[in-house]
This record gives sequence, structure tokens and C-alpha cells, in this order.
Amino acid sequence: MFHVKHIKVCNNYNLLKMNNKLLMDNLRCIPDFPVKGINFRDVTTLFKNAECVKIMLDELEALYKDKGLTKIVGIESRGFVMASALAARLGCGIVLARKPGKLPSTTIKESFTKEYGVDIIEIHIDAINENDVVLIHDDLLATGGTAKAAYKLVQHFHPKKTYMNFLIEITDEGLHGRDLFKDIELTTLLTI
Repeated sequence: MFHVKHIKVCNNYNLLKMNNKLLMDNLRCIPDFPVKGINFRDVTTLFKNAECVKIMLDELEALYKDKGLTKIVGIESRGFVMASALAARLGCGIVLARKPGKLPSTTIKESFTKEYGVDIIEIHIDAINENDVVLIHDDLLATGGTAKAAYKLVQHFHPKKTYMNFLIEITDEGLHGRDLFKDIELTTLLTI
């Protein structure tokens, strides 16, 4: 038997004008997940809506179509979704930044602190080279720990240029993840 937990949709009316209403209306907020005090923004409700996926993909394409991207690094696991779709649209490769033990070949790794613990991500040692123009993509920027670890991994390869993008940036809970990336072009589609 399944037990359905009722979860409210995020309704924050102090949003920046750039936030798309349909995306905001479809973004679910789960209080006290995975631990008490965390308001988890669940992008799976955006992914299951075809119109939301189209809006996000169109916006990402508009942002990056003229940047000369050769690789998009998708961060496990929700970052894989739009990174893969955008890579297909732009004709570039996809690199997976994964949790330890998930990639089959030789990797490099970086540890980081999250809002609720410590974790590690890895990428293959041959995933990027110095001729690549790289976009690092994930679903959410909060404290910036995961993104900073991914950025350090990418910089290990000395690519020509690196960009960063997140579907959502959380700023309403005293989080300042953007502050970790002063010298890189960083874009978000929604700001909460």
C-alpha cells in the first residue's frame, strides 16, 4: 500500500521579475527534507511537465548557443537531465560528475560540504581537455558546495573557458552560494 505525503507547492511572491510564472507554479517545496530546517526545492515537478521542460531548455539554449561550448558537465543526479538535453541541442558532449564508485574508469575526485553533510563527486580523468569550453550545470545553487567541487574538478583540466548554470538559485534562506564564484559567468533561471 502506498502512503501519499501531501506537499505544498512553493508560492513565494517576493520573486525577481525574471522568474517564469509557469515554472514557479510547478516547483514543489518540501519542508524539513532531507533534515529538519531544510526547505527542499523539488525540480522533478518541473521535469514531469513538458511545457516547463521546453521553457527551461529554450532559455538555456538562448543563454549558451553562442558560447562555443564543447562539453556540459551535469552534476549528479538532477543536473543530468537538462545538461543532456542541452548538449543534444547544442551538439556538444556531456560529462557526468558523479558520486564515488559510480564511474567505471579512472577518476579524479573532490570532497565538499553540503547543507546537511559532507560528500564527494568524481569525473573521469579523460573527460575534459584544454581545448574544451565547458558549462557546469546543476538543478540548484544554495550553499555552493557541490558546485565549487565541480568547478575545482573542471579547472584541473585547464579548459579554455568555464561557465556555470543552475535552474534555481536559493537566496531567501541566507544562502550565498553565488559568492563563491566571483570570476565566472554564472546564470540561473529562477531565483528564490
